[in-house]
Amino acid sequence: MNQMVLALILFAAMYVLLLVFSEKRWITALGAAAAFIALGILPAGDALGAVNWNVLLMLTGTMATVELFIQSQMPQRMAEGLLRAVPDVRWAIVALSLFAGIISAFVDNVATVLMVAPVGLAVSKQIKTNPVPVIIAIAVSSNLQGAATLVGDTTSILLAGYVGMNFNDFFWFHGRLGICFAVEVGALLTIPVLLWLFRTERAAVRPGKLTEVRDYVPTALLLGTVLLLIAASQFPNKPELTNGIICMALAVVGVIYESLRKKDGNTLTDVLKAIDYKTLLLLSGLFMVIEGMTRAGVIDAIAELFVKLGGNSKLTMYVLIVGVSVLLSAFIDNIPYVATMLPVVSSISAMLGIEPYLFAFGLLIGATLGGNITPVGASANIAGIGILQKEGYKVATKDFLRIGIPFTLIAAVSGAAVVWLTWA
Repeated sequence: MNQMVLALILFAAMYVLLLVFSEKRWITALGAAAAFIALGILPAGDALGAVNWNVLLMLTGTMATVELFIQSQMPQRMAEGLLRAVPDVRWAIVALSLFAGIISAFVDNVATVLMVAPVGLAVSKQIKTNPVPVIIAIAVSSNLQGAATLVGDTTSILLAGYVGMNFNDFFWFHGRLGICFAVEVGALLTIPVLLWLFRTERAAVRPGKLTEVRDYVPTALLLGTVLLLIAASQFPNKPELTNGIICMALAVVGVIYESLRKKDGNTLTDVLKAIDYKTLLLLSGLFMVIEGMTRAGVIDAIAELFVKLGGNSKLTMYVLIVGVSVLLSAFIDNIPYVATMLPVVSSISAMLGIEPYLFAFGLLIGATLGGNITPVGASANIAGIGILQKEGYKVATKDFLRIGIPFTLIAAVSGAAVVWLTWA
């Protein structure tokens, strides 16, 4: 059995296990990486070199700073202030959804849901309306705008690391509008969808007392992270780990400051608990597996299959990549999918003699928004449903599909169209 076939079998087995044992994905990915090394597909000496340490450092630092931001209660204060400016429940839901989207452009999607969902629950209880569609709207909106910036989602960080993008490149890249513009167009076009879905919710909103912000330093640190990433973008030949070091350094500053302010060691403990180690280990394993697949020739083989299906037509290939990404991400986690497909779309681009950005951006649009179709398509959806179930509400699949399908279609089609018109 040659290495390509063996690598493909191992990868297929890994993906099946990722789907079956969703709570043990990190073990599955690391186990698959170990198998690639043991079978000689990936040399042991090259395994750690296959890991993108800049991506892992960025994720770790951002997770820590976001935890401090949540603890400060600033997100709740911002959401409550927003509610004071809307006329009725319908617009309150739209405002909360857009607010969740804006926050998720800089904060992890699950963390965004955890921040904004309690406000949505409070509003729903206040006017005695069903909170299920409200929380679903918040979850799908947070998924949408995670692709808008470098730090908005794990998949964005993966994209940036693979094609060499910095923070500014999400806004303006190679003399053209970046992917952020496509995401925001999709977000704006979801407003009419949400207004129509919640057209009967006309009751007035009566927000209560504003939450008191405990500390403004975490907000400053989060803004500082964004500003320093922007500043670092101005230096083309900066060290590879620059972005990761920036995120980690500000997180360490935040932990030290909060520990001194509170005069206890609970801050460090809380931040360490909040870091998603399983995702970090999952990505580490995937980086090794994908490097092994690349060396075995599997990535090029998959790319050749796509080229056979799509021919030499850029438009056909683009629609195929976006469409497959939307469909698959509705049922599987988009992190391993994007990690696997980035080298594939790069290889496809090379075969067609074009730069990889068109297909890579289409991949991110499809994979990010496809998760909004089903309740299990994205971690933010699962988190939102978990909050509802904890409150005693049942969430039927049809309840999710009623919002998820129209939301995804309008956002994905419009976002993909903008990417095509900008980059084709």
